[in-house]
Amino acid sequence: MSASRSLHVRAATRASALAQWQTDAVSEALIEVAARADITLTVEKVLVETTADQRLDIPIHAMGGKGVFVKEVQAAVLDGRADIAVHSGKDLPAITPEGLVIAAVPLRADARDLLIGSTLDDLTTGAVVASGSIRRRAQLAHLRPDLRFADLRGNIATRLAKADGFDAIVMAAAAVDRLDLDLSDRAIELLDPAVMLPQVAQGAMVVECRSDALALSELLALIEDPASRIAVDAERSFLAELGGDCDLPAGAYATLHGNILEMEAILASEDGSTVLRERRRVPAHDAVAVGRELARELLDHRGGAELLRDR
Repeated sequence: MSASRSLHVRAATRASALAQWQTDAVSEALIEVAARADITLTVEKVLVETTADQRLDIPIHAMGGKGVFVKEVQAAVLDGRADIAVHSGKDLPAITPEGLVIAAVPLRADARDLLIGSTLDDLTTGAVVASGSIRRRAQLAHLRPDLRFADLRGNIATRLAKADGFDAIVMAAAAVDRLDLDLSDRAIELLDPAVMLPQVAQGAMVVECRSDALALSELLALIEDPASRIAVDAERSFLAELGGDCDLPAGAYATLHGNILEMEAILASEDGSTVLRERRRVPAHDAVAVGRELARELLDHRGGAELLRDR
C-alpha cells in the first residue's frame, strides 16, 4: 500500500462573493477526489482584485470586453503566486494564454439569463432595462425596440441593490442560484435561449493551471464533467473563430444529448437591429469543429463580416 501524502494548492480568484463561492465549490470537489487517491489536500484562496473590479465607472466593453475580469487572476498563476485559477467561464477570452491550460470544467449550472424586476411581457413601452452586457442589450433591443437601456456594473449584491432604480435588470441565473438569493419579493423571468442566447460558457466554472503542472492537471481532471467540457469547448471555439475576443454582441449555447451536440450561435449589431442566428446538430466528437463552422457561416455567408467592418 502506498503511503498517503499531503498537497497544498493555492487557488487564485476574484474577491467577489460569487467568485469565492465558486472557488469553495472547486476546493471541496478537489479535496473529495484527492481523498479517494489517498492525498490529504488543503486549499488556500489567493484573492486578486482586478482592474475591472476597481473601475466600475467604465463599461465592460469599453475596457476590452471578455478577459478584463481574468487577466490578473491568470497572472497570479503564471508568476507563481497561485497554483490554479477559478473563473466564471463566461469571463474567459477564447484564447488561453501561453503557459496555462484549462484543466477542468465541472458540472455546468443553468446557462440562462434572468430578468429581474419584471417579466418581458410586462415591461411597459420605453421601460429602462439595466445591464453591462452588450449581448443582453442587443438581444432585448431586437425583441423590443421600444426599450431603453442603462449600464449597470458591480458584484451581484451591488447590482441587486441598484435594481429598484430601473424597470428591470438582467443577470446570469447561475449567479443567483449559487448564492441562494431570495428573489421572492421581485418579479422574475428566466429567459429561454430562444429569447436570449447565453454568453459563451455562461453557467460554467473553468479551472486553469500551468501547462507544466502535470500531476495537478491529472488531479483537476477528476472533477471535470465531460458533457460540460464538450459544450464549453464548442462554444469557445465559436468565439475564437470570430477573432478571439469579438467586440460585437455574440453568444453561443451548446447542449449534449447522448452523442449528439446541439449548438446555436448569434452575432448582432450593438443596437439590436441585426441579429444573425444559426444552429447545428453534430456528433459530439465534432464539437470544436462545429463552433468554428458556425462562426464562419455567420461571418462569411450571413453578413457578420460586414458587421465587424462597420464597427
